[in-house]
Amino acid sequence: MKSNILLGSLLILGLTSCVGTVSTENKQVSTERKNIMPEGYNRGLPFTPGILVDGTLYVAGFSGEDPKTGVIPEEFETEVKQALDKIGVILKEADMDYKDVVSVQVYLTDMELFERMNVVYRTYFNEPRPTRSIMGIKSLIGPARIEITVTARK
Repeated sequence: MKSNILLGSLLILGLTSCVGTVSTENKQVSTERKNIMPEGYNRGLPFTPGILVDGTLYVAGFSGEDPKTGVIPEEFETEVKQALDKIGVILKEADMDYKDVVSVQVYLTDMELFERMNVVYRTYFNEPRPTRSIMGIKSLIGPARIEITVTARK
């Protein structure tokens, strides 16, 4: 009986001493970073539209101004579509698509626009949809009513 208790104690001690031990000798930590800058995106801005690090793409926040004129459209749905289209350009440049998006953050200056935003949003993201956070905020740059940022992973 005493030998069984001693044997059991030694077994438990041996197992618990292995917990948390991980060999990192053969692992290489890669931090390769690639700036995603599609043709036609303003290089004079103080940020990069997208950064790809180890298979994860971080996309800057985009509002829905017309890419050619810089004007925010009067129709909110068009503003949402243009913001998501710009994000799509970044995704494509990184060899990704909307299906690769894992997280979305939406900033709205008027939460009354939430359902109208959702109607457009659903046309870009199919099941299973990414996680999403919606924040109501006081204002954005100029007359913008929405800004969207995403994280994607291949």
